[in-house]
Amino acid sequence: MAAADGNAPAEGKKLRAPGLFWMLAEARGLFELNSSLLLSPLLLRAPKGDGHPVLALPGFLASDLSMAPMRRYLKELGYDAHAWNMGRNLGGLSSLRGALRDLLKQTYETTGRKVSIVGWSLGGVYARDLAVQLPEMVRSVITLGSPFANDVRATNATRLYEALSGEGVNDNPEIREAIAGDLQVPATSIYSRTDGIVNWRTCVLQPSATAENIEVHLASHTGLGVNPAALWAVADRLAQGEGEFVHFDRSGPFAIAYGPPENALS
Repeated sequence: MAAADGNAPAEGKKLRAPGLFWMLAEARGLFELNSSLLLSPLLLRAPKGDGHPVLALPGFLASDLSMAPMRRYLKELGYDAHAWNMGRNLGGLSSLRGALRDLLKQTYETTGRKVSIVGWSLGGVYARDLAVQLPEMVRSVITLGSPFANDVRATNATRLYEALSGEGVNDNPEIREAIAGDLQVPATSIYSRTDGIVNWRTCVLQPSATAENIEVHLASHTGLGVNPAALWAVADRLAQGEGEFVHFDRSGPFAIAYGPPENALS
């Protein structure tokens, strides 16, 4: 899949994982969490939810604990936030497909409503895969620093993922192509060019009437799920009515933290 205009790598040129400087700078994730705590009164001014279920999927090596601030925030806004309850995410796109399908079906059947899925990093890859498989059960998909497009090997976690999951990131090319392509449901990709784990170009989807990219300036990979500007964007996107989609308005309280929309990129 081609990335947004101006972001695709040159023909035949492989992407590289982020360098050592940005890897070491990932420690700022703690600052992002603290910033969200300090700014919680402002964050709670985001549009309120309509009570529909939201499934929060953690990133590689993370557990439900990593998504706890996100779930707590969404519950306070009025959403029915659900954990994945599958322990630590040790990877395996193919091996976990069945369990993730069951989780989505259970959430959908229990609540009687379509489910929005928010996935951080590898969790976002799972989220897009669920939307490919069961679009009739998915209301929207939001990914945070998720490497699903272009050269998905361009991360600093690739080798560890392959070692722990027993799967290659380029296994099952048909599934990979579907995940990287256009979804039948509204999709938002939130990413940062200063991500120290994932090359940001692997997070960029092809924008359309129901798909968009939101860049968060200076966010880290480990902090993207607790970054105040990212949290605001998630809440804003989830607040859209079922079957409705309007591109993100960057004029909110965190306007300075966002990159320009796709049509403004060079």
